[in-house]
Amino acid sequence: MKVKVHWVIDGIAEIEAESIEKAEEIINKKLSDFVSSNPDIEKKMGAKAIQGKGYLPGSEE
Repeated sequence: MKVKVHWVIDGIAEIEAESIEKAEEIINKKLSDFVSSNPDIEKKMGAKAIQGKGYLPGSEE
């Protein structure tokens, strides 16, 4: 039987960076590198996107 599973990975990374944009770039690079080095995530598990948004602690928590 073929079954589809919609999955989401959620997390909050806290890092030191010069700006919100730089923090987003750093995390995007780390996650993109992880996905690239683990091809099953895309090929077998169907990963389609990585999404994130930076903010200052306390402003949207």
